Amino acid sequence: MTASKTQVVAIGGPTASGKSSLAMALGCLASVELLNFDSMQIYRGMDIGTAKPGKEDRETVPHHLLDLRDPDELFSVGQYTPLFRETVEDVASRGRLPVAVGGTGLYLRGALGGLFEGPGRDDDLREELKSLERDDPGILYRMLEEKDPETASRNKPRDMVRIVRALEVYELTGMSISELHREHSFRDRPFDAVIYCLNPERATLYRWVEERIDRMMEEGLLDEVERLKGKGYGAGLSSMKALGYRELMAHLEGETSLEEAVELIKRNTRRYAKRQVTWFKGEEGVRWLEYSEREEIPKIAERIAKELDEGKRGRGEEG
Repeated sequence: MTASKTQVVAIGGPTASGKSSLAMALGCLASVELLNFDSMQIYRGMDIGTAKPGKEDRETVPHHLLDLRDPDELFSVGQYTPLFRETVEDVASRGRLPVAVGGTGLYLRGALGGLFEGPGRDDDLREELKSLERDDPGILYRMLEEKDPETASRNKPRDMVRIVRALEVYELTGMSISELHREHSFRDRPFDAVIYCLNPERATLYRWVEERIDRMMEEGLLDEVERLKGKGYGAGLSSMKALGYRELMAHLEGETSLEEAVELIKRNTRRYAKRQVTWFKGEEGVRWLEYSEREEIPKIAERIAKELDEGKRGRGEEG
């Protein structure tokens, strides 16, 4: 007999769409614990700008995978995935439902479907590639266009980290990273997962984005960024490239006015929200939740709780 898989529910969607509100509403209707899959909420001290759940929410419904690293520590989907899986099994072992909440689609994909690791890094090859780029700026992107046009079309010509990695994979394996990803297809499926994605009307979402950023500024986002900068967390860190932080870091370094920085945050966040929707639309089996008002979220939570209960009964589990 094949053992049944642990059930996991995921709530995804664009920033400011109400994911945390839906998760909390669901947490008041069912026996759940929440697992973060936002790549920036794993950093300590980055609270306001990442819309991290506050103390009251954490006391009401248990939260996991928050505040795992300091802002100057590297963290990746490869480190996140085993932590997520261990936490899922821990939550399930106590008879509670693991509910993943966030907007970093790659983290969710890795957690639910496994990772394509590819060959290890080759520092000598990387240095050789970087030397070519120094001598002839733009050559690496042109090489990528020739060897792996699919990957090149998805990357910006100045994104040297991804371009070098893609060329490294090609040179070490003789195959493009696109082909290897398709072969892998994230087939490692350890859980029985249901993914819900919030999808408010675009104009409404953009209004919510702007309102959220205004609220963050009122709550002290600039002071938060200034404190992080004062602790030595500079603009060059990956964590400080997060939305809100990079724009305010630039302001603190005299590159822009505060008004310009806030407008840039709004613009960049709108663009990011659009990319998030595109990402989740490319995922298989997503159940889209269309709505236009935040007041609808409790009703959506009730509907999900009912679906989960019916599914439980259908599997012959006790309610």
